[in-house]
Amino acid sequence: MASGKKKSKRAPPGPRSDHKPISQKELAERLGFSPTTISLVLNRCAAADSIPEQTKDLIIEAARKLNYRPNLLARSLRTRRTYTVGVIVPEVSEGYTATVLSGIEDVLLQEGYFFFVTSHRHRADLLDQYPKTFLDRGVDGIIAVDTPWHHKLPVPVVTVSGHNKVEGITNIVVNHARASLLALEHLVKLGHRKIAFIKGQDFSSDTEIRWKSTMNAAAKLGVPVSGKLSAQLEEDSPSPQVGYKVIKKMIKSGEPFSAIFAFNDVSALGAIRALFEAGLQVPEDVSVVGFDDIQSAAFQHPGLTTIRQPLHEMGKTAAETVLRRIKSGHDRVHEIVVEPELIVRESTAIASREATRSRVLLSRA
Repeated sequence: MASGKKKSKRAPPGPRSDHKPISQKELAERLGFSPTTISLVLNRCAAADSIPEQTKDLIIEAARKLNYRPNLLARSLRTRRTYTVGVIVPEVSEGYTATVLSGIEDVLLQEGYFFFVTSHRHRADLLDQYPKTFLDRGVDGIIAVDTPWHHKLPVPVVTVSGHNKVEGITNIVVNHARASLLALEHLVKLGHRKIAFIKGQDFSSDTEIRWKSTMNAAAKLGVPVSGKLSAQLEEDSPSPQVGYKVIKKMIKSGEPFSAIFAFNDVSALGAIRALFEAGLQVPEDVSVVGFDDIQSAAFQHPGLTTIRQPLHEMGKTAAETVLRRIKSGHDRVHEIVVEPELIVRESTAIASREATRSRVLLSRA
């Protein structure tokens, strides 16, 4: 029989003696809250922000002690959603991808979404297969990072650094024209004219647009671009080794240069190592500018001057956009452009007459 006493809301009930999972309805009855309140808190809904933290802590603790397990099937049938997002990346490593993923993760965890992360390693068969696999898994939406996208799917798709114009796709991109201009203006103001350029791999989504933007910026600033001082990354690897090999080969050619604008920070770090092994100092002999501003860029010796694209924020924007599209069913925004920032550290300096030492060393390579 019901006692008629008001149920306490100050302390979570003790664990059940039978260790069986408790239902949401039973949990609500034990705590004296409405099932709606329980649902909002445990599903991490935005509407739960108005619920006092003490109440949320009490519900979460009680759910843990009473072995509450959400009925995901019932929830999916009710809302017609699986609360799952598929995320596809080229590979998972320190740098660009990891930073974008951290932003995606922040939003999806906050909103109570589960997500799959899979890497395609630039394999054509996987690029074709994984979107279909995600659909088979019942995802509500897909986020593709630095991945060419040509699929038209029945679920919302958001790409980060995607440049394909596909119906139903929202692309999140950095302002490459502005980024290239910031980098080259910085080097030109320091007096650099003999600048070496590192182009990205063919498979990278940003390679062509960034190279085109860099060439346009060079033409605007009157910076000569020499084929002897232009090289492309070739290996399918996230290691600094690819940048190291490119600059090592350029040094051996004997063509003098006083600065390098690299495709990304990782290749810039490899370039710095190659310069060091050749007896060249950074920035005294050669200045180096990277791109991305990965977390380790500030902690190198010297600290890397770079173009910061807000990778974490781009990841968060991608997740927020795909969730908004899942909830609304449509979104007319086809492209979201974010602005870059020049971050000046110790890897760049004025091109002084002493920098001719680099030319002497290069000619002896």
